[in-house]
Amino acid sequence: MDTDNYLSLFVKETSFYNQIVLGTLLPENLWTPLPHPLQTWLRNYIAGSLVYLISGFLWCFYIYHLKHNVYVPKDAIPTRKAMYLQIYVAMKAMPWYCALPSISEYMVENGWTRCFARISDVGWASYILYLGLYLTFVEFGIYWMHRELHDIKPLYKWLHATHHIYNKQNTLSPFAGLAFHPIDGILQAVPHVIALFLVPTHFTTHIALLFMEAIWTANIHDCIHGMLWPVMGAGYHTIHHTTYRHNYGHYTVWMDWMFGTLRDPLEDETKNA
Repeated sequence: MDTDNYLSLFVKETSFYNQIVLGTLLPENLWTPLPHPLQTWLRNYIAGSLVYLISGFLWCFYIYHLKHNVYVPKDAIPTRKAMYLQIYVAMKAMPWYCALPSISEYMVENGWTRCFARISDVGWASYILYLGLYLTFVEFGIYWMHRELHDIKPLYKWLHATHHIYNKQNTLSPFAGLAFHPIDGILQAVPHVIALFLVPTHFTTHIALLFMEAIWTANIHDCIHGMLWPVMGAGYHTIHHTTYRHNYGHYTVWMDWMFGTLRDPLEDETKNA
């Protein structure tokens, strides 16, 4: 298959996603006249907002109401005012967050990255190898991006401090997961895009992982420690919010372990017992 025909596979895929989201939720005359890149941004904005709001509301309803006082003590449940503020900060930034995947999709559609359209193009063994490399690079990149947002004082003051007003257990909730300054949120997602230029990446998997970010960040801000090694769960991330100097990692504890910033919540509980 020649290059133009192969790249058309990516355009067909993104057009399919646009049709599913926009075609289901909006009248056709509102979105079909828009240029394809703008359709893509609008789809990312609507889908990203729905994933954030629905997953956040369902998770909060479950842990704060259905399982009241089971996972989170009564005095550790955040107030509605705190959660509404987190939603406000996240939704104000959401249009900017959605620019990043929209740009990355444009670059993929134009053949600027190393993305491949079908797993059969490389085979399952290579797909798994490339996925491992992709996730390792993302883990490394997000760790250092997050750490530098703390260590470089102007970046912390003007960007990351917006997120760290949630610095106690009773101010953290699943809605805090995307409550960032827009540039901060984009910087922490940039490793996902840089990886596309370095590692052959299955395009559909890349899209899925970006949207999983909204669910993952909700999970690590709920203060419930899942104790599933080596996952960087909420217990680790709560320590990050209370100490500011530990547990910068994203999915796993490995980068913090390698670079000496890991602090285990179970060890903290033992010391405080």
